[in-house]
Amino acid sequence: MGSERPLQPIGTLGKVVTGKTPSTQDTSNFGGPYPFITIPDLEANVYVRDTARTLSEKGAELLRSCLLPANAVMMSCIATVGKCGVTITPSFTNQQINSVICSDSIDPRYLYYCFKQLTRQLEATGGGGSVYTNVSKSRFSELRVPVPPLAEQRAIAHILGTLDDKVEVNRRMNQTLEAMAQALFKSWFVDFEPFRDQGMQDSPVGEIPVGWGVAKLGEIADVNWGDTNVTKKSYVSQGYLAYSAKGPDGFLPYYDYDCTGVVVSAIGANSGYTWLARGKWSCIKNTIRFWATDTQISTEYLFFVTHGNSIWPLRGSAQPFISQTDARNLVVLYPANGIAKKFGTTVEPLFEKIEVNEYESRTLAATRDTLLPKLLSGEIRVKDAEGFVESKL
Repeated sequence: MGSERPLQPIGTLGKVVTGKTPSTQDTSNFGGPYPFITIPDLEANVYVRDTARTLSEKGAELLRSCLLPANAVMMSCIATVGKCGVTITPSFTNQQINSVICSDSIDPRYLYYCFKQLTRQLEATGGGGSVYTNVSKSRFSELRVPVPPLAEQRAIAHILGTLDDKVEVNRRMNQTLEAMAQALFKSWFVDFEPFRDQGMQDSPVGEIPVGWGVAKLGEIADVNWGDTNVTKKSYVSQGYLAYSAKGPDGFLPYYDYDCTGVVVSAIGANSGYTWLARGKWSCIKNTIRFWATDTQISTEYLFFVTHGNSIWPLRGSAQPFISQTDARNLVVLYPANGIAKKFGTTVEPLFEKIEVNEYESRTLAATRDTLLPKLLSGEIRVKDAEGFVESKL
C-alpha cells in the first residue's frame, strides 16, 4: 500500500483471532444471544448489526477462545477475500474470517478502512485467483498498514465514517419506505380491509372481494428475458443501474429501459427473488423483466403481488429455474375498479424517495472510495478532505 506514512504489521496492532464453527450436527450450539458472523453478514455496512445465525450459550462456551468484543475489526480471508466489518457486541465468526481486537494505539474504524484498502490491493495483485484465496492467520498478521498518530486516525475515520453513516441512514430509510408500501399492499390486497364490506367470494388465489378476479401475468404485463447479450463483463463504473441474479449490483452504459419494471432472478439459487427497478436500468441474462401493460394495473402492484420466491413455480433441482412460459402463466389477483392502479399512484412517491436515496448513496460511496486511498497515504490532508465531504452532504 504505497504510502509516506509509517507502516506496521497488522499483528502488532492488537490480538489476531481466527474464528471457528461449532458442530453443526448439534443444533443446541445455535440460536442464542451471540451473533455468529459469516462472510454474507459483512456485506451491509461498517458495523455488523444483523447476522443470519447466532450462537447459544453452549456454542459460545465451546468457542470462548474466539470471542470478539465490540469494536473488533474483521476481514474475510478464505474463499471470498476482503469483506470487512466491525463488531458492535460480543460476537463470534467462522473460520473464514480473521479479526483484530485492537490495542489502544489503533482506532477500530480507522483499521476497518485500512482493511478496505487492503481488499483492493489483494484483488489487484491476485486477480481474485488462488494466490489470495486463502490468507492464513500468519500471512494476515504480516500485512502492513499505515499508522499515523491516533488523533489523525480518528480524524480520517470520522471523515470516511460520515459518508458511510449517511449511506446507512439512507439504507434504513429505504427499508422503512418499502415497509410502508408493503404494509399498504397487505392491507388492501391480502387482508382486504377497505373492501370487506362489499362481500367476499372464492377464487383460484383464495377468498377475494366480490367483483375482483384473477389474471395471468402475461395477460397484463410485458414479460421477457433480460438482455442475453449482456454479462457482468459489460459493467462499467458509470451508466444505468443494472440488475443481475443478486439484485442491483452494477452499471451499464446501454440497453436501458427508462421506466418502472420488475426484475426476477430466473436461474440459480436466487431464483424467484424480485426487485423493483426505476428510471434508466437494465438486467442481464438469467433474469426475467416485466412491467404493467394493462391500464388498470400498476407495476408497483405487480412487484408486491409477485414478491417472494415461494410465489414462483421453480423447475429443476440442482439448478432451479423459472421458465418464461411459467412466468407468463403465473396467476395473480386482478382487483376491480382500477384499485391496483390507485395503489401504484399512492406508493409511487415512496419509491421516488427510495430512488433518490439510492442515487445519493452511490454518489457518497464513490466519494468515499476516491478519498480512502488518498487519506490513508497522506496524499490528501484531513482538513482538505473535510471541506470536500461537507460539499457532498
